[in-house]
Amino acid sequence: MRIVLKQFSDIALLRQNSKRRTIPKDAPGAKGEQGFTLLEMMIVLVIIAVIAGLITVNVMGRPDEARATTTRSNITSINAALKMYRLDNGTYPTSEQGLKALVEKPTTAPVPGSWAQGGYLSAPPLDAWQKPYEYQSDGMSFTIRSLGRDGKPGGEGVDADIDGKG
Repeated sequence: MRIVLKQFSDIALLRQNSKRRTIPKDAPGAKGEQGFTLLEMMIVLVIIAVIAGLITVNVMGRPDEARATTTRSNITSINAALKMYRLDNGTYPTSEQGLKALVEKPTTAPVPGSWAQGGYLSAPPLDAWQKPYEYQSDGMSFTIRSLGRDGKPGGEGVDADIDGKG
């Protein structure tokens, strides 16, 4: 084992050499470039606030359009569940059985022979305005309809009916 002893003069030389090193003015960490000023931070925060405000106004101004899009997506999901029901049972639920047949096994004729354990949907479907869908079926085809925001047949824009057929 070798022990190295340094003399005081060696340590003093190291300190003098480290003090002689200078940092160039344009180097990162040089004085004057150590962080952001309060003014710079305020400008950035104002820009972020303006952008957030513009986005919020555009998104918040269209809640009914978002509901209409959600309802279209829900109808597509219900269409898929109805097609699975038909694959399992040979026909779609009747108008009398309604969409409830996707949640609970129907007890009225025609009673499905191989209804899926757990059902085809977890809950009775409602549109984005929390109203039930209208469902019509003759057993071989079906129509699903949401009456839109106003809940009345017809209409334009977000009040228009949204249909799905199969």
